[in-house]
Amino acid sequence: MVATVETRAARAAVAPSRPLRRTGIAWLFVAPFVVVFAVFWAGPLLVGLGMSFTDMRSTDVRDPLGVDLVGLRNYLRLFDDELMRKAAVNTLVFVVTALPLTLGLGLAAAVALNSGIARLPAVFFRLGYYLPYITSIIGIAVAWRFLLDPEAGPVNQLLAAVGVDGPSWLADETLALPVIIVMTAWRSFGFDMVILLAALQGIPKELYEAAEVDGAGRWERFRWVTVPMLRPALLFCTVYSSIGFTQFMEEPLVMTRGGPAGATTSASLAIYNQFGSGNFGYAGAAATVLFTVIAALAFLQFRLGRSR
Repeated sequence: MVATVETRAARAAVAPSRPLRRTGIAWLFVAPFVVVFAVFWAGPLLVGLGMSFTDMRSTDVRDPLGVDLVGLRNYLRLFDDELMRKAAVNTLVFVVTALPLTLGLGLAAAVALNSGIARLPAVFFRLGYYLPYITSIIGIAVAWRFLLDPEAGPVNQLLAAVGVDGPSWLADETLALPVIIVMTAWRSFGFDMVILLAALQGIPKELYEAAEVDGAGRWERFRWVTVPMLRPALLFCTVYSSIGFTQFMEEPLVMTRGGPAGATTSASLAIYNQFGSGNFGYAGAAATVLFTVIAALAFLQFRLGRSR
């Protein structure tokens, strides 16, 4: 009896060490990510936040102690900067337009593949739709710039063959941004298609059969069965694409350099140009505002998506 009590006491003394040991092993596995996150993401974010309250420029890098604190002056300057305001509007138009277009194309492709409309093997279409997404953005932008070249571009040559004078796609203020939006939607919808197709294949067939027995047509089954069951996948695609589209920069940088007349300058491209000009404090303020907007947008989308 005494031995049994002693054994239980010994087990009780050892028991608390097991959760600690498991916690230590868990931290050991996540340590590489934590280090990378701290060095390449959290660290630069905090440094940029600190610079945003100073007038730091490229000439002050060797003497950071000589930098003056300016408080909120850089943030207030953002509202008076016409180029920054135009970049913010361009980014808003880009996100509001490209997001539903990309999501709609991805959903349409996923539904078509899931219903067996395509006669060729589905893997052929999956690869074809997804291939642009895993291709370099720079390479795609260069290819599209060549295709839309007003002199030697194949697009204008085809239009000329049928008697139509092709415009200067990337030199026109009204066409440049829509062209980039179309290119981005074409490149990105393959990612949404893969996510939504996987979600479609996970919907129980019994739900469709029950809806069909109740007299629901194809549209009713799509509206009341497919869409509600796809809500988690749709939410993920929306948040993921919103974060990426709000930071779009490579496309206008390669295709138009932000022109013509700032018509395709995005918020990220404007911040990049400020960093390139050596205005570190001002660029840090703009980057902090952009990060805050992205975080608030993602939070709002999660709240709205979960509440429904």
